[in-house]
Amino acid sequence: MSSAESTPTGPDLTQGIRLADLGDGQMLVGHIGDEAVLLARRGAEFFAIGATCTHYNGPLAEGIIAGETVRCPWHHACFSLRTGEALRAPALSPVSCWAVDVLDGKITVRTRKKAVAADRRPAGEASGPAPGRIVIVGGGAAGFAAAEMLRRERYQGSIVMLSDDESPPVDRPNLSKDYLAGNAPEDWVPLRPANFYPDHAIELQLGAKVAGIDLKSRAVALAGGRTLPFDRLLLATGAEPNRLSFPGSAAPQVHTLRSLADCRAIIDRAGSARRAVVIGASFIGLEVAAALRARSIQVDVVAPDSRPMQHVLGPQMGDFVRALHEEHGVRFHLEDTVQAIDGTRMMLKSGLALDADLVVMGVGVRPRTELAEAAGLALDRGVLVNNYLETGAPGVYAAGDIARWPDPRSGAAIRVEHWVVAQRQGQTAARNMLGYREKFDAVPFFWSQHYDVQINYVGHAEAWDRIEVDGDIEARDCLLRYKRQGRVLAIATIFRDVESLKAELAMERETVPA
Repeated sequence: MSSAESTPTGPDLTQGIRLADLGDGQMLVGHIGDEAVLLARRGAEFFAIGATCTHYNGPLAEGIIAGETVRCPWHHACFSLRTGEALRAPALSPVSCWAVDVLDGKITVRTRKKAVAADRRPAGEASGPAPGRIVIVGGGAAGFAAAEMLRRERYQGSIVMLSDDESPPVDRPNLSKDYLAGNAPEDWVPLRPANFYPDHAIELQLGAKVAGIDLKSRAVALAGGRTLPFDRLLLATGAEPNRLSFPGSAAPQVHTLRSLADCRAIIDRAGSARRAVVIGASFIGLEVAAALRARSIQVDVVAPDSRPMQHVLGPQMGDFVRALHEEHGVRFHLEDTVQAIDGTRMMLKSGLALDADLVVMGVGVRPRTELAEAAGLALDRGVLVNNYLETGAPGVYAAGDIARWPDPRSGAAIRVEHWVVAQRQGQTAARNMLGYREKFDAVPFFWSQHYDVQINYVGHAEAWDRIEVDGDIEARDCLLRYKRQGRVLAIATIFRDVESLKAELAMERETVPA
């Protein structure tokens, strides 16, 4: 999702506005020249920052103020009102920041401030000597966010990022959304341009195969025999797509989607395909279905479930998602499975035959924990970490899809496969590798895009006994509360962005139940 560039609106802030026109806790958008600027008031203080989120250009004025921050309504990025810094993913770049003058009942904004990152180190807490070398295993959301945050926190030591991918870190959510649909150019996909890594002294090694980790000697062994010592280690190996096995499952038109190379292969095949089959009614599977429909390819979805995404969103939202896709021409074959593929003919267990020039499996992923297991780290359906994302081995951290951490709201250990969670964990792990001792307590958040409908989800509900619906799902104006024993575990919304942000804020303030 992106916002088109437009002529700045609102008052010219260099000419000022009346003090009485901006109440406590309010925001307004004005401009300085051609740049849109957000003016905000908090008590007797006034702040002016860039008005557009640096993630996907969301309108910050339509979000909420929380303390000295503003939160983007689209994907819940968070910016400092005082400095403009991007405090929380998915935004990584700051917005501009301006000095505000208040005189004789008038507020004016004229001078741009120099960008300065805030020091979030707890006051009075010693961090010890900085590590000499930090090694990051993984080039996905968590790994990149950690490397970027280390440099943002002025870490001067060596950073080595080992990625077995052939491409630099990319905006993975875009691979199943706008880029796959043909609505976004490829230069939008990299998280940073190629020169970012040498410019920030980040040694990014692509195609790097890690053979093992020796915790005693504190070294990473690479395929080929080379070893790489570390002072701190972050395991961010992510997850890999599940692949079903049946006759014909290795046919050339059968794909999974995880990497940029995967996405390019699907796009290449889509150029000549007329009929596609998506196996699995997951978030990825249905986003792929929507993207392929945007390319005017007929899409059939085959899944064993009775409803799409029912296990995560429940029956009401599952029925809505199915109807939404059917409105766009997708055909569902639920409570059915693939038996075989012969050429471009797919046979289902029900006996139905489908034409399949292109097949995409979207049947979930599994965490890549083999390195952690071989190193002797504790596992429980993921790599176990403490509140600081540190494993049982001192100085060794895990983040992203592989990490199972203590959830401060449920009191249970959870593992979540969401892009924003992985990024935020990478940021927290980076600060903790520098000695900050910062607990990871962010509320899980994800979004899923289906045509012109975005579903936002806040919290974590593996099971619930009640779903409360506020609004009208079919009218695309709703909030669903997933509750267990009377307690709200998660919130899903459609076009209720502010309520989604407020729910996130409320969950942040919760503690472990008695």
